[in-house]
Amino acid sequence: MSNQLLPYIHPNAKIGKDVVISPFSYIYGDVEIGDGTWIGPNVTIMDGARIGKNCKIFPGAVISAEPQDLKYQGEITTVEIGDNTVIRECVTIHKGTTDKMKTVVGSDCLIMGYVHIAHDCFVGKGCILANFAALSGHCIIEDYAILEGKCGAQQFIRIGKHAFIGGGTYIRKNVPPYVKAAREPISYMGVNAIGLRRRGYSEEVVNNIQNIYRVLFQRGTNISQAIDIICQEFAESPELTEIIEFVKASDKGIINRG
Repeated sequence: MSNQLLPYIHPNAKIGKDVVISPFSYIYGDVEIGDGTWIGPNVTIMDGARIGKNCKIFPGAVISAEPQDLKYQGEITTVEIGDNTVIRECVTIHKGTTDKMKTVVGSDCLIMGYVHIAHDCFVGKGCILANFAALSGHCIIEDYAILEGKCGAQQFIRIGKHAFIGGGTYIRKNVPPYVKAAREPISYMGVNAIGLRRRGYSEEVVNNIQNIYRVLFQRGTNISQAIDIICQEFAESPELTEIIEFVKASDKGIINRG
């Protein structure tokens, strides 16, 4: 094979077993790639990338580029990608700044084409970000959340586990766990019951989550009053605790009632 068709792999890069790196890809020196990962052609993996096992990274992706943050002064930071995650064409994932020192994408995620994940973001396991979705800096996307195409999250947004965000939604408020959200401004659209059932949640648990959110979003009280009612009327459960803690921690507010 002609040298012109080979990838460039810096001699200091740590490459695991059975890794495939396709022609025209460029691997910088401070990079770690886990066993069994496939790197397609024309991929750029820059200093600070820590990529897990059995991942797939498709053409045009750029991993661990410097953040688009004027405060960044060249500090040594990272991008961490978990095992079995698929990163499709032309995705950009930027390394962290002094805020978190890293950007994280969990295991078993699907990051579709042209998605942007900015500095200091945390994406949990099993998440799906569809085409052209974009996260500004410091966002937290919890486990199994789904963002449909062309969603855009402003800085410091938090999206709870198992949440589902409809396509083309601008996310300017925190999205509590287990819900569906869409419209402009972003609003509550019900509980992600289909997604929860697919993940093995029982009908009893799904119904309980729906009843909690009926109080929170449909009872006609303010948020503080709704939380008091929920704590009085519902038995303790992991889901109730997660919802209440999420809402109380959302200093900048949660999505509209719809």
